[in-house]
Amino acid sequence: MQEFIEFTLGGVKYGMIYAAIALSLVLIWRGTRILNFSQGAMAMFTTYLALIVINRTGNYWEGFAVALAAGLALGALIERTVIRPVENKPPLNAVIVTIGVLVVIEALAGLIYGGTFRGFPAAFCSTCGYQAGSVALGVTPNDVFIAVAVLGAAGLLALAFRYTSAGLRMRAAAFNATVARLLGVRVGRVLTLGWALAGLIGALAGVLVTPSTFLAPNSMDLIFVYGFTAAVIGGLDSPVGAVVGGLVVGLALNYISGYLGSDLIGLGALAALALVLMVRPSGLFAPVQARRV
Repeated sequence: MQEFIEFTLGGVKYGMIYAAIALSLVLIWRGTRILNFSQGAMAMFTTYLALIVINRTGNYWEGFAVALAAGLALGALIERTVIRPVENKPPLNAVIVTIGVLVVIEALAGLIYGGTFRGFPAAFCSTCGYQAGSVALGVTPNDVFIAVAVLGAAGLLALAFRYTSAGLRMRAAAFNATVARLLGVRVGRVLTLGWALAGLIGALAGVLVTPSTFLAPNSMDLIFVYGFTAAVIGGLDSPVGAVVGGLVVGLALNYISGYLGSDLIGLGALAALALVLMVRPSGLFAPVQARRV
């Protein structure tokens, strides 16, 4: 029973990180119908910037703030410079461009920082586990911080989309960009904001996961694959689905790793994705479309 509790809580921890990546993908997909395959590389690059600041200042929170600000700026910059020219082109163009951005960012990180794996500090103690009586839960203060940070970011985004003018403009542009323009919405600025917010959420995921995985130019590739799986499972149009999908993937992979062995993790993610696509191809939380007769 104790093993099951530990695997469950560990799955929730990693599920929150996958949910952050999934949420960043959903933000971009809803506004532009583009899958950003460079999201993991963007998160990796901003984490390097955070590490530089932490090493120079000795202050984790300054590095944390720099990572988020860099993610915000990097997302906006990429949308303005390389994504906007292909936003209204065939979908394959955008796929190729985002893969190209992935390759460029990882190559640039390798040139600047080298390929050596580097450690990254955690915000709080990652070895001080909580206990319930005499039972060790396998949960640390840093694990709690990860869950609170991701859920807090998701909650703030949900409130912004529903109750702020910027959020309403983003929803209008995602629903129908042509009508939104006729109503006076500056769709270009709205899309840039969506990419910027996605960059920020991706940077948050990078800073949260790297203490457990080490930092290298391609260290976020596998995390992105799991986050993408979570986004598809939850439904690419649903922020709530992104969080639920992240938890589903995190729990499934942790159970597989704990009970069957870590070698089967990749196969488990693929099986979960295939099962959802067979049962509900649009994702668990995708909006139901009207049936055409």
